[in-house]
Amino acid sequence: QVQPVESGGVLVQAGGSLRLSCAASGRSLSNYAMAWFRQASGKEREFVAGISATSGNTDYADSVKGRFTISRDNAKSAVYLQMNSLKPEDTAVYSCATSPLRGIPRRSTFYNYWGQGTQVTVSS
Repeated sequence: QVQPVESGGVLVQAGGSLRLSCAASGRSLSNYAMAWFRQASGKEREFVAGISATSGNTDYADSVKGRFTISRDNAKSAVYLQMNSLKPEDTAVYSCATSPLRGIPRRSTFYNYWGQGTQVTVSS
């Protein structure tokens, strides 16, 4: 069992930066692909960024490419999301999740352990 816990969500002005953290208790994260998803009020959950288990390959949604960076520290069982040049449309609850699959799945159904989420609000 892996229990991810997110932190770092706050209210920030447009154009600002924020770093989200996801720490996991239980098993090591080293064998899991990790991803960040977000869900804005009234909208479906969407893939934001992901990082593979071993190769360190990354994948980003077009809407955040060039602004967000995902990274992981397997020794700390943690994954991070550095968010720069934030926009009001980035406002959402951000959740991290683990997947036992190879590669970086974009569909949420391929992720088995989820955190509770952390609220990011970007004011204009």
